Amino acid sequence: MTATDHSAEVEIPAEPSLDLVVIGLGYVGLPLAKEATAAGLRVVGLDVGRAIVAGLNAGRSHVDDLSDDDIAAMVAAGFRATTDAAVIADAATVVVCVPTPLGVEGGPDLTAVRSAVAAIGAHLRRGQLVVLESTTYPGTTEEVVKPLLEEASGLVAGEDFHLAFSPERIDPGNPTWGLANTPKVVGGLDAAATAKAAAFYGKFVHTIVEAAGAKEAETAKLLENTYRHINIALVNEMARFCHELDIDLWDVIRCASTKPFGFQAFYPGPGVGGHCIPIDPNYLSHNVRAKLGYPFRFVELAEEINATMPSYVARRAQNLLNDHGKAIHGSSVLLLGVTYKPDIADQRESPAIPLARHLDQLGARIVYHDPHVEEWTPGVEVSRATDLGTALAFADLVILVQAHGAYDVPDLAARSRLFFDTRGVTVGPEAHRL
Repeated sequence: MTATDHSAEVEIPAEPSLDLVVIGLGYVGLPLAKEATAAGLRVVGLDVGRAIVAGLNAGRSHVDDLSDDDIAAMVAAGFRATTDAAVIADAATVVVCVPTPLGVEGGPDLTAVRSAVAAIGAHLRRGQLVVLESTTYPGTTEEVVKPLLEEASGLVAGEDFHLAFSPERIDPGNPTWGLANTPKVVGGLDAAATAKAAAFYGKFVHTIVEAAGAKEAETAKLLENTYRHINIALVNEMARFCHELDIDLWDVIRCASTKPFGFQAFYPGPGVGGHCIPIDPNYLSHNVRAKLGYPFRFVELAEEINATMPSYVARRAQNLLNDHGKAIHGSSVLLLGVTYKPDIADQRESPAIPLARHLDQLGARIVYHDPHVEEWTPGVEVSRATDLGTALAFADLVILVQAHGAYDVPDLAARSRLFFDTRGVTVGPEAHRL
C-alpha cells in the first residue's frame, strides 16, 4: 500500500462529545441521568414527549423522586433534554430506559424498545456502548436488540460496538436506597461488553455486580420481582383463611419476624401495584410457555391470588356494612390513598383501581382522598374529597387502601363509623383489619 492509498485504512471515529444519552426520561431514566450528571458526565436525555422535554429544560420535574430543584441543578451542570435522536451519534454510551408494559399475550410489549433501538441503529457508531435497562424476558438483548442494531447500522456487536443489559432497580419513594448506593447488575453479550458496562456504571454507582451474560442479568431482574410476587401471594391467601379462622395474621407475622434467620416478612394488602410486582413476573411465565411449552405454575398461581385481592376486599367491605345493618348499595365508601406505594403520586397498576370498580358494581357511592393525587380516573364514577374531616363524617365505610405518612390512621379510624384497614396499620378495636 502506498503512502497515498487509504482504501484499506480502518475508519477511526472522532472522540464523542457526549458521555451518555439516556433514552426514556421516566422514573428510571431520569434518576440515571441525574446521577451521571452529578458525577461530571456530559449527559443528554432523549424522549418522544415534547412536554416532558420542555419541562425538564425549564427545570421542572415530572417524577416523584426528583424535585424541580434537582432538575434545575442538572440543567445548571450541563444536562439537557431533546427529542432529536441525532444526539445518539455524539455519545460514548447509550442507555435505553423506555417502558415495557404487559402485552395482550402476557409478554412485554416491546414497541417502545424497538422504536428506541431503531433510533440507535440509525446513528450507531463504532466503539459505542449500548445498554438496555427496560425490564423484559430473557434473551431480548441478544435475540431482539442485537439483530435490529446490526441490521440498521451495518455494524457487528462484539466487533464494532458493545451491547449489554443492566436491570433497573429504582424503588420510587425509597429514602434509603437510590441508584448510586444500590448494587448494579450488568451483563454483556461478551466479556468485553460486560467490562465496558461495568466501567461505565462504576463512574456513579458504588457497587457493580458482573453477571455471566446478558441473559443472566435479564433473568436476575425477573427473579427479584417473582420472589416478591409469590411471597405476597402467600400472605394474601393466608389473610383470607386466617380471617375465617379468627386468627390475627398481622400478629402471626410479627411473631414469625422475631426469628433471626430463615424468615423474611411479607404483608398482605388489597392487591399489588406498580410495574414490577404485578407485571414483570408474567414476562418470565410467558417466556417459559412460549419457549418450553409448559407453565411456570408458581407465577401463574401467584398472579391469580394477587389479582383477586381487590374483589376480596370489596366483598369484605360488603360484609362489614351488612354486619352493621347497612347495604353496600347506596352506601358512601371513602377510599384513603389510591397510589400503589405510600407517599408518592405513582398510580401505575394501583389496586385501588380494580377495588373501585368492584365497589361500583356492588352499588357503592365512591369518594376518594389522596394528598398526592389531584385527579383520579379509575374508570367508574368517583368524587374527590377536598376536606377529609367532612368526608369522614359522611362516609358509611372508610377503607384505608394506601397508608400515606400524612394520614394519622388511629385518629381517622376513631372518627369513622366503620374503618377497614387493608394495610395492618391499626392496632385497636376501632378498626377492622384485612
